[in-house]
Amino acid sequence: MLSDKVKLTAKEILEKEFKSGVRGYKQEEVDKYLDLIIKDYETFHQEIEDLQQENMRLKKQLDDTYKKQTPVQTNTTNFDILKRLSNLEKHVFGSKLYD
Repeated sequence: MLSDKVKLTAKEILEKEFKSGVRGYKQEEVDKYLDLIIKDYETFHQEIEDLQQENMRLKKQLDDTYKKQTPVQTNTTNFDILKRLSNLEKHVFGSKLYD
C-alpha cells in the first residue's frame, strides 16, 4: 500500500524545523519553498486517492459486467457448434454451397 512507502506527510513537512548556521539559508525562502512542496504533495496524495477509488470502481464494474456476460449454459458440445455452423452456412450461402 502507498502509505507504507511514503516517508513524510504534508504536516511533517510543514512542521519541520531547520537549524540555522553561520551562513544559513534565509528562513523566508525555505518556508516559501516548503509551502510549494506541501501543496504539490497534497495534490499528488489526492490524485493517488482518486485513482485508487476509480481503479476499485472499474474493477467492480468489470467484475459485474463479466458476471452478466458469463453464459448460463457452458456445456456446449462440438456437435452443437457444428450444427450451428452448418445452419449459418446454409443461411448465408443457400444453395450455392452445394453447387
